[in-house]
Amino acid sequence: QVQLVESGGGLVQAGGSLRLSCAASGRSISGYDLGWFRQAPGKEREFVAAINWSGYNIDYADSVKGRFTISRDIAKNTVFLEMYSLNPEDTAVYYCAAGNSFSVLQKIDTYNHWGQGTQVTVSS
Repeated sequence: QVQLVESGGGLVQAGGSLRLSCAASGRSISGYDLGWFRQAPGKEREFVAAINWSGYNIDYADSVKGRFTISRDIAKNTVFLEMYSLNPEDTAVYYCAAGNSFSVLQKIDTYNHWGQGTQVTVSS
C-alpha cells in the first residue's frame, strides 16, 4: 500500500501563501486518485481539492477555487497544494489522501490511504 506524509504547514498571516507537500512511498501516485481535505476543530472533515489518477480531472471546493492549486510530480512521487490569499477560515489540519476505487473525487469514501495531517494556521 501507499504511505503518505504531509509537510509544509505553519503559521501565516491573512493574505499570505503556503505550499503543502504530500510525499508518497510504497507505490507510485500515478496509480491513485489524490485528494486534499481539511478539518477545523469541532467541524467535519471537508473536501478541498483533488486530481484523478490520470491527472486530467481536477476539482476544487467552491471555498478555495481560484486560490488553491493542486498538482503532482510523478518523478518525486509527491502531491502539492499551493494556497494563496489565505484567510482565517482556511485554518485547519490539512490531510492528503489516495484512493484506488476511482470514484467521486469529492467524497471521503473514495480514499483509503491518508496522511497524518499538517496544521495550517492563518492569523488576522
